[in-house]
Amino acid sequence: MENGLFENLAETDYGIICGADEAGRGPLAGPVTAGAVVLPEDFPFQILDDSKRMTEKERDEAAAIIKEKAVAWAVVSISHVIIDRINILQASMLAMKKAYEKVAARVAVDTLLVDGNRCPDVPIGCHAIVKGDQKVPEIMAASILAKTERDRIMYLADRKWPQYGYSKHKGYPTKEHRELIAELGPSPIERLTFTVKKEDDTPSLF
Repeated sequence: MENGLFENLAETDYGIICGADEAGRGPLAGPVTAGAVVLPEDFPFQILDDSKRMTEKERDEAAAIIKEKAVAWAVVSISHVIIDRINILQASMLAMKKAYEKVAARVAVDTLLVDGNRCPDVPIGCHAIVKGDQKVPEIMAASILAKTERDRIMYLADRKWPQYGYSKHKGYPTKEHRELIAELGPSPIERLTFTVKKEDDTPSLF
């Protein structure tokens, strides 16, 4: 863990920690997916890392171990329809809140730690940690579950709409994805409140 407020979680009385993170805030299509995880003390923490620094194979293997050995875990996806209705930030917060609620229904949680700089509305103590997916094992695990589940959904989308190439770009605003939208029009899972800029790869929200 990096130096900072949460460098030594074991020395701080946070009680039972649930970590939460999301995947899919940046894409132009598909859902935003959140994971929430409570890990046991004897978890093989060496398998965890920032999900973005792991290969797909490493994430898939880690996800299977997390699901097998976690005290409790959950993943929740919020559809492109809801994203368009309430905006991506609120949809991300909603996904993390629902994932936490599923975990909290199975195990008592004292503290929720989330990646980023905002906390979802939950009835327990919550701390947002910038780069938490590089610092806190529970957040790393949640990030891995969120990423693998969202990728699974986008592979299914690719099978249904292969012309959009979702298995390659997972809905992110790549040059290829933008060109396909321009050629074919929005797919059935496109986020219609995201507009694609021609001059760069940055999605504009609202």
